[in-house]
Amino acid sequence: MMHLEELKQDINVVSAVDWNMTPEEAVRLYLEWGNNWAGGNYVIRSKNDVSYYFIVYAWEDPPVIYLIRRNSEGAQELALIHMPDGIRQRFLDSIGRQKGVYAVDGEVRDWLQSELYAV
Repeated sequence: MMHLEELKQDINVVSAVDWNMTPEEAVRLYLEWGNNWAGGNYVIRSKNDVSYYFIVYAWEDPPVIYLIRRNSEGAQELALIHMPDGIRQRFLDSIGRQKGVYAVDGEVRDWLQSELYAV
């Protein structure tokens, strides 16, 4: 599994990240076949349709960020990223320290994008 520094070097994967994909949307698109409204932004037609997106996995302490590659056959964790202490603490406060899987947004997203696209 890659870490942040390795991921930065894989421009093909970084450029393929869908920053608007949420864990909920991924489940709807890839696991609830036949339950999708075709008028939405995405329509999954085959196992060749793939999404790359980030999640915050907060079932364990400390929470971590995973880069996920998903198609209709399954999901694969490609990268594991640790958040800086301050961002992690503010994230935990923002979710009331509840366990779960969360979309990457707000300060976490801003930090991650700045790290991945830093020149």
